[in-house]
Amino acid sequence: MRILFLGDVMGRAGRDAIKKNLTNLRKSISLDFVVVNAENATSGFGLSMAHAKEILDAGADCITLGDHAFDQKDMVSGIASEQRIIRPINLAKTAPGKGAQYFDLPDGRKVLVIQVLGQVFMKRVFEDPFNNVDKILKANPIGTRADAIILDIHAEATSEKMAMGHWCDGRVSLVVGTHTHVPTSDTMLLPKGTGYQTDAGMCGDYNSVIGMEPSEPVQRFVNGMVKNRFSPASGEATLSGVFLETDDISGLAKNLIPIRIGGKLKQSVV
Repeated sequence: MRILFLGDVMGRAGRDAIKKNLTNLRKSISLDFVVVNAENATSGFGLSMAHAKEILDAGADCITLGDHAFDQKDMVSGIASEQRIIRPINLAKTAPGKGAQYFDLPDGRKVLVIQVLGQVFMKRVFEDPFNNVDKILKANPIGTRADAIILDIHAEATSEKMAMGHWCDGRVSLVVGTHTHVPTSDTMLLPKGTGYQTDAGMCGDYNSVIGMEPSEPVQRFVNGMVKNRFSPASGEATLSGVFLETDDISGLAKNLIPIRIGGKLKQSVV
């Protein structure tokens, strides 16, 4: 199976890059399935249902969210009716939507997508991510119920993301981090066959401070004063993520390649 995971979509620039590139990318590298993290796609804070539709229409099969899942109020009701959008499994039990979802490919194969929030350095303490993931994986073994399993760990700490990768090694196709918006250079296949990257990066303008116009965040770091709202940078965006190829029998990874297209971080495509 050929799968693409794209990191956090940041504002209009990120959405425009998705709309410009994803349809052609699906065809050019023969993708079977595409996951896009889009929790910052609407003005840098959350995802509106209108912008979710844009991303899905551009070629995403699944959208994951994060700690800003419900910053846009229409997502609270919209996520219940749109099964292709998932939020973290360890949000409050009363949160709408699902944290894990099966997706059926036209040829009958099944992809399970899971998202979980980390605990370390986050603004609030969420339920234990390891226990929540373990329950799902025990009930949905790879290679039997699921032909591929993608886990998006939305977290601050690199150590926590790495620990999740090793915890899930041999049980999922890919563990990939989101949330920090900076692509890491540790793309690898773990010993038992799981693909791993600490952070997929963002789909946004890298001439920025993690996707925001630099002036306001720089001022806050320098003098601690709040002058204006944060606003997403609007220059040409780079699509950042990873391309995964799985083994048809085991569902584990056999190839994993970082993807960066356009903008400031151009590199070759598979």
